[in-house]
Amino acid sequence: MRQQLFVVGDIHGEYDMLVKLLEQWDKKTQTLLFVGDLADRGLNSKACIELVYRLVAAGDAICLTGNHEQLFLQFLEQPDTFYGNYLINGGASTISSLLPDLRQSTAQPTEIAEKIKDQYPDLIAFISSMPLYFEWHHYLFVHAGVDLSLPDWKETPTKDFYWIREPFHRGINQTGKVIVFGHTPTPGLHNADNNYDIWESDNKIGIDGGAVFGGILHGLVFDQNTLVAHYGVQKKNDVPECITYIEGT
Repeated sequence: MRQQLFVVGDIHGEYDMLVKLLEQWDKKTQTLLFVGDLADRGLNSKACIELVYRLVAAGDAICLTGNHEQLFLQFLEQPDTFYGNYLINGGASTISSLLPDLRQSTAQPTEIAEKIKDQYPDLIAFISSMPLYFEWHHYLFVHAGVDLSLPDWKETPTKDFYWIREPFHRGINQTGKVIVFGHTPTPGLHNADNNYDIWESDNKIGIDGGAVFGGILHGLVFDQNTLVAHYGVQKKNDVPECITYIEGT
């Protein structure tokens, strides 16, 4: 493990924003950590998944599972049952990205799932192997959160690691950890529609800046003690531009 972690918020297919953000990454001193939700809603889900897959395979990154990774796997396992739910949650853009020649309007769910499984076994295996959380020094990184009502947060039900919202946001953090999470776009945490900044409260840091909704793709750099750098990327006239909140040293 390198001396620092460069932690990236929910990407949702925003490949150009991701590439721009990674210009700030120092490969020699920083391990990348993605909090999940690489795909769905945005236009370039395949490119995002493939890039993160290569980074993890090279030993440069860790990627946690998000609810959208789980929705994807659920659809592949039971396409007739979960196709509609996957589409509601932005899955059509991922299917189009993976199968650009497919006519989704006439294809059957099972046909779509089989084509994806046939063409992308390595990516599916990668997504299936993503961990629920990552501990590092006094930090805990997770997609959605943990059950703070339990004596031991590690007993959190599996689904809650990538789906929980208000009970975690409002719960009292007695874990002894600084918990860094995505999943809930920060305007909802700030109760302010246009506030895409990170959210901080009770040793919790929300970093889903709603990149796919016109917001910010956040990248936070931690050492073993504290936050040492913070970058963001936001589109202006469809061009990703980098914002520096805290300059790294």
